[in-house]
Amino acid sequence: MRLITWNINSVRLRIGLVRRLLEEQQPDVLCLQETKSPDELFPRAEFEALGYRHMLVHGMKGYNGVAILSRLPFASATTRSWCARTDCRHAVVGLPGGTELHNIYVPAGGDIPDPDANPKFAHKLQFLDEMTAWFASQQRPTDQLVLVGDLNVAPLEHDVWSHKQMLRVVSHTPIECEKLNAAQKDGGWVDAMRLRVPEPAKLYTWWSYRALDWEAADRGRRLDHIWVAPALADRVADLRISRHLRGWSRPSDHVPVTATLEV
Repeated sequence: MRLITWNINSVRLRIGLVRRLLEEQQPDVLCLQETKSPDELFPRAEFEALGYRHMLVHGMKGYNGVAILSRLPFASATTRSWCARTDCRHAVVGLPGGTELHNIYVPAGGDIPDPDANPKFAHKLQFLDEMTAWFASQQRPTDQLVLVGDLNVAPLEHDVWSHKQMLRVVSHTPIECEKLNAAQKDGGWVDAMRLRVPEPAKLYTWWSYRALDWEAADRGRRLDHIWVAPALADRVADLRISRHLRGWSRPSDHVPVTATLEV
């Protein structure tokens, strides 16, 4: 199964880029975050025409939103809400063969890394705590679990361009890194990206729009992740970060991450 996760930063604005990606890589399943589209305006016809007839769309106007588009039928499909909000951040499907796939968009957290001064940052920390507790408490009939998405934290030293300079920047502060690493550990997840490309190699999936020349500056962060259950760790046959998409016309600030799993 070839699976792609991508924060598209508006699916309707960038449907042409999505079409180009699907034609280029031919995944079985595409997970999108930050679709920024209410469900009734989601471009379903375009995905159906490309062969992705099975869809779980969970969106809202203007921001957030997740979607799972698949060539494979769903055995089940549902969504979850966190922090007593219905802000469209988590979609779950069952796939043929028993794979359970979670697509998650963690809050970005604003610019100030202080939960007392910044409600957005407080929301992010609460979201990570609730997510950690929920996954750790689940008893599931399958060990074929996959979690993907924009988790909005670069948890390791070499997931950012400068560990020292990023320690006070939201997405790499110690408290965020601790909480995301706890979510991975307590949930029993394996970081598929670092399994394939261990530290100290640098890995980035996001480059800021603020950079005049993102490629030359190369001040990236690894905000997008693919986690798998331990039983799937040795079945990650391939993994790639499509860095070249950041150079496409009117791109997202994130690039797709593709994993091939033997499930």
